[in-house]
Amino acid sequence: MPYDCPVVRYGEAAGRWVLFATVLGTGIAFIDATVVNIALPHIGDDLHADAASLQWTINGYTLSLAALILLGGSLGDRFGRRRTFLVGVVWFAGASLLCGLAPDIETLIAARILQGIGGALLTPGALAIIQASFVPEDRSRAIGAWSGLGGIAGAVGPFLGGWLVQAASWRLVFLINVPLAVLVVAVAGRHVPESRDTQMPPKLDVAGVLLCALGLAGLTYGFTAWSARGPGDPVVYGTLLIGVACLAGFVLQERRSTHPMLPLSIFRSRAFTADNLVTFAVYAALGGVMFLLVLQLQVVSGFEPLIAGLALLPITVIMLLLSARMGALAERIGPRIPMTAGPLIIAVALLWLSRIGPHASYLRDVLPPVILQGLGLAVTVAPLTATALGSVEDRHAGIASGVNNAVARAASLLAVAVLPLAAGLGTGRLTDPAALAPTFRNAMLISAGLLVVGAVIAVIGIPGKIAKHEPSPVRSHCAISGPPLHPERAGSR
Repeated sequence: MPYDCPVVRYGEAAGRWVLFATVLGTGIAFIDATVVNIALPHIGDDLHADAASLQWTINGYTLSLAALILLGGSLGDRFGRRRTFLVGVVWFAGASLLCGLAPDIETLIAARILQGIGGALLTPGALAIIQASFVPEDRSRAIGAWSGLGGIAGAVGPFLGGWLVQAASWRLVFLINVPLAVLVVAVAGRHVPESRDTQMPPKLDVAGVLLCALGLAGLTYGFTAWSARGPGDPVVYGTLLIGVACLAGFVLQERRSTHPMLPLSIFRSRAFTADNLVTFAVYAALGGVMFLLVLQLQVVSGFEPLIAGLALLPITVIMLLLSARMGALAERIGPRIPMTAGPLIIAVALLWLSRIGPHASYLRDVLPPVILQGLGLAVTVAPLTATALGSVEDRHAGIASGVNNAVARAASLLAVAVLPLAAGLGTGRLTDPAALAPTFRNAMLISAGLLVVGAVIAVIGIPGKIAKHEPSPVRSHCAISGPPLHPERAGSR
């Protein structure tokens, strides 16, 4: 195996230190991805931000993360996974400090973009470190522990964020990352072994990285500006055209490159292509829910930030409890049925959520559909990721997991940009109850439609059984914001 590093055991102190550093490092990014939504109403009021600016507070981070996450994994393989991971943690901490001190919304958006770059460096490095550091017989347990503890971080995030916003200031949501990052650097620098892949191609696909980033940026900016400027504005259609052109150029670049960031040959698999289309539909819908639900609960329903932050906690708990069982079930019956049923269950949950309005009760109006959404996700996520890996050759498992993760994040990115526009926000403000209430209802209906489309794609394109040559299906899933990177190893035995 082309890894150049010492190995550690799961039950030894060295193994516990590696897990501590990687869990806490990625936990910072996981927590930040969930708590910022809770702080949006306060950010909007404090910095006098309009709807487009609040969208970019989310999209700035997601854009740079989605565009560069494949590059982050490649840099770690080439130049050292611990080194790249540490650079990402320090970068993320510095950007978080800038977020917390931002005097205006423009500075905050710029800092969020920088945060996404740091996240793209540290997120893929964490699981690569575990894979390279632990002896083969302990990797499944180590990655399972990472996944479970990461799920706890995702569960704690909304509670912590809501408490900080309500008790002190939205700025603490970002500033708390700094001391945590210092602890990660201290532990990783002392206890995490260095590793790299000595068989990586010598060159980076710089053109592919730039074209992908510019393409996503053009589409995101164009759709976000549409509601304020109108479709006939030169800035709107100009940036949309640039986005489409750059993404087309990205495909051509990857086809011609001798060292592509994204080998297009993996899309020859019908199941892999269908799986990523389902991923796009599911995570676009989820991106809309995560962005708009906490706003609706605070702005329209009058919930305190802490309660709004806890609203989605049952989803994480349900996924922690049921994802392993659902992964085992999908292994027995094949991925097509759960990948069809899961999105339909979530669609019903979103139709239910669309009824939330003024004076909503958490126990009556919010908790039941959130529980249903958690059940749908638990049914969907494990076979979704396992199919992405099982439908390609084993040697492409790493890039397949990276593609699936990037598709999920890009879907969430575009959903935050497009959904308010498609739902009829117009020139209204997301912090105005009169404008947000109909926008939220329409967005939930649109998201439910996306999930139905995903279910139809699963029926048509997903196989009844996964091919025997694949790695073992994934058994542990906790992330809501995106599938795990290198997840095929989480279920290996």
